[in-house]
Amino acid sequence: MKEDKILLSHGSGGKLSYKLIKELFLANFNNNYLKKLDDGAILNIDGLNLAYTTDSYTVDPLFFKGGNIGELAVYGTVNDLAMCGATPLYLSCSFIIEEGMPLSLLEKIVFSMKKASAIARVDIVTGDTKVVNKGAADKIFINTSGLGVVEDGVNVSGSNAQLGDIIIINGPIGNHGIAVLSEREGLKFETEIQSDTAPLSSLVADILKVSKDIHVLRDPTRGGLATTLKEIALSSKVDLEINEEDIYIQEEVRAACEILGYDPLYLANEGKLVAFVPLEMVSDILIKMRKNKYGKESKVIGKVLKSSEGKVYLNTIIGGKRIVDMLTGEQLPRIC
Repeated sequence: MKEDKILLSHGSGGKLSYKLIKELFLANFNNNYLKKLDDGAILNIDGLNLAYTTDSYTVDPLFFKGGNIGELAVYGTVNDLAMCGATPLYLSCSFIIEEGMPLSLLEKIVFSMKKASAIARVDIVTGDTKVVNKGAADKIFINTSGLGVVEDGVNVSGSNAQLGDIIIINGPIGNHGIAVLSEREGLKFETEIQSDTAPLSSLVADILKVSKDIHVLRDPTRGGLATTLKEIALSSKVDLEINEEDIYIQEEVRAACEILGYDPLYLANEGKLVAFVPLEMVSDILIKMRKNKYGKESKVIGKVLKSSEGKVYLNTIIGGKRIVDMLTGEQLPRIC
């Protein structure tokens, strides 16, 4: 079936997003940088490798347990640069503001961005502001772009997964999705679920200190862990195997998913990364990651099985095996 209108699912990070990017944007903007479909582009300018990325943030609600749209905009762009193996340096920031938004609310968002940029050690060096008529936006949308430097010898890409690579994740999944949903819908749980929103550049820097031979880094945001791994498998033309018992999901998140009918593998995260690393480096990398505040719960969750056309297999807790695909439809809109 061919869609003739844009659906919320086109922004989910899942199958329709992938199709839209491949069949419309990539088909018309195609070049050697874009076709990799990484979190950013690596541009070599006079021998200097620069990482460049851009992102937009429309999260609803603007404030949620563990974060807000301003913090998310800074950390999300910093993380996209880090997933290129770069040291983030500079950000731009543009605001699209709805007429009638309280100035005090805008100030609160801007102050949170100031704090977040200091924590992430980046400067916001340029930007833009537009105000649209009441009803033409939902309070505020934020666009950020980022620039960073990639050291010589670092070559990180979603198309670089290799046979025998081990897959590492730095902690539990699904917290951001459930935190935003619970705030949006006024849901109450016995234990407060907080977003995992965090800057991952220091964690990536620690990983690269162990070795520059890191093949893939990716943060599983929209579409969750499952969609991210499927994208990497397709891009690298390999099959992956992950183990359900090794994927950490906090009990509160698991319980919320059971009640609401969500699969945590497809829930958005904002402070998680997956790293594909050679087997011989796993031990040293895990030791280094666990010393970082954002990697204390890092663990191995799977491996690259073989060269293929891009399947992801999940070994289930009950001893079975199932194929994991991209998110179909829209599990939770406006999550970032």
